[in-house]
Amino acid sequence: MEQAELLDRVRELRAEGKSPKQIARTLGLAPAAVAPLVRAVAAATAQETGSTAGELLGSWANAGWSVGLSFDPALGWTDDLPGHEETGGMVSVLVARRHGFDKVAVCGYLADVWCLGVKGAMGPQIMDEREFSRFREYFFGEYAAWQAVPLDLARQIVLGSVEYAKGFGFEPHDEFTPEATAHLGEWEPPSAITFGRDGRPFYVPGPQDESRRIERTLAQHRYA
Repeated sequence: MEQAELLDRVRELRAEGKSPKQIARTLGLAPAAVAPLVRAVAAATAQETGSTAGELLGSWANAGWSVGLSFDPALGWTDDLPGHEETGGMVSVLVARRHGFDKVAVCGYLADVWCLGVKGAMGPQIMDEREFSRFREYFFGEYAAWQAVPLDLARQIVLGSVEYAKGFGFEPHDEFTPEATAHLGEWEPPSAITFGRDGRPFYVPGPQDESRRIERTLAQHRYA
């Protein structure tokens, strides 16, 4: 396997949340041979994202994240369940980064990509890799499936939905802290995604929403 191909394979395995030792076993290499490759991938990721946060372990979203949205197919983003209507415009995103030697820093986000932007967030929470594996299953437990996504797509979903919602006067949830925002890395608007359901805001009432206020606000923007 050539060096460039090996680095790509290491990047893929890290995105799946595998540790250096697990990568070594998968590739049939000694841990000492894998360590510099892992460091090279981490350095390249930091340069790509412009982030001073820990090394990216992976980012994920529920399958069906793209329902109602549009974007340039040339970006190469895929959705395992592109016609899955049950999401109702609610997209969950999870981002994990290395924290110290053997821990993981995790942030989760719930984005209403059709209207309200970020409705909930958690983290960064610190856990070990085994805890994280269990937590990821729990985090996406209400969806039909979940999938690995590029970090840029995760940023576009979360930060882009915030930008979209602010256009109607809606602010993100208080849990969307500066630390949770920084966990996503640097991002510059405008978003590459066209939000709303088929390009128009569509409000799906939630149990904790101030529905009348939201509907009045949308009516003021001529989207009753």
